Amino acid sequence: MKSVAENETTLFATHGYARCSTDKERQDINRQIRELKAAGAERVWLEFEHGDSPSKEQQQAMFQAANPGDTIITLEVPRLCRSTKQLCEIIDMVRDKHLRLIIMGSITMDCRTGQPDPMTEAFLQIAGVFAQLELSMIRSRVRSGMANAKAKGKHVGRPPMSEETIPDTFFRYYSKYQTGEINVSELARLSKLSRSTVYRYINILEGRNQGRGKSSMSVGA
Repeated sequence: MKSVAENETTLFATHGYARCSTDKERQDINRQIRELKAAGAERVWLEFEHGDSPSKEQQQAMFQAANPGDTIITLEVPRLCRSTKQLCEIIDMVRDKHLRLIIMGSITMDCRTGQPDPMTEAFLQIAGVFAQLELSMIRSRVRSGMANAKAKGKHVGRPPMSEETIPDTFFRYYSKYQTGEINVSELARLSKLSRSTVYRYINILEGRNQGRGKSSMSVGA
């Protein structure tokens, strides 16, 4: 007779979720991947997005792929999200789909056979509050530092962007984005850029094209 662990391995899948705020060229996501695989994750879903971003495509795809009885593993609550609203939505999804959510070395919320333990759910929500608080404090310190730098007359922020500053790696795949072969996330991954940077480049190029369109219309008139 097979053990419970063997039956779970046979019948149910274990998904790992790893997230970094920027692309893999700036942040090393490999530690998360190694630890998730060591914990039994059969597939690790990789996300390069800010913790409180309303759109996490890989996370959404993971929950869509998960079936009742499956397990979701992540290293810590901030990897899932840094928003209490989003965390509550995740808890509802875990409950509705009868999944098990494991925060490694911390909290396990098991909804595979019914409702979660109220105390466990409360602890998970409290962890979400601290994750959002931590992000707010980081941003507050950054704003304070920027204000101090401006007061000293220093330039703050990214250098101005223009079409000339867009790297060749972006243009290499931009045509595929224009034809609909790839989406923004794939364009960012192939170009080794963050999604926010890709959006800025797209806006620069689309603004240029709109400007040319307006010029040609005025000439024709």
